[in-house]
Amino acid sequence: MAEPETLTDLAQLGSLGSTEAELPEPKIDVHGRAYATGRRKDAVARVWIKPGSGRVTVNGKPQEVYFARPVLRMLLAQPFLVADRNNQYDVTATVTGGGLSGQAGAVRHGISQALTFYEPTLRRILKQGGFLTRDSRVVERKKYGKRKARRSFQFSKR
Repeated sequence: MAEPETLTDLAQLGSLGSTEAELPEPKIDVHGRAYATGRRKDAVARVWIKPGSGRVTVNGKPQEVYFARPVLRMLLAQPFLVADRNNQYDVTATVTGGGLSGQAGAVRHGISQALTFYEPTLRRILKQGGFLTRDSRVVERKKYGKRKARRSFQFSKR
């Protein structure tokens, strides 16, 4: 039985691992799509992306109809602009829960995750942009004896 090699300095420690960082394989289903789940506030988005002309469909409607405000549509386009993949992927998303702002954030999170599954080389760029981080801020629950979560009833001396 061979004796395990002992290290004498830190330079040898670097040579133990593989010389190249191996990228994970793309996670693509039989239909040629990548799937990811995005979350923001109370909203949960299931997102599928596949190569295409840049069409975005949310709950069966075009994004211009579902997200009428330009700011929300801009949120959806951010991961593609940062990754320099504008109008290269078709997006299909189903969103439940929350309001429109939370739903747009959830779809953006899902698009970013799905892009990294389709093209693992984009992970570093999207991670630096903060698109892969799940924004964990949610609405604080209402406490008893209070008007809202922290707001008290108006105080009256008499």
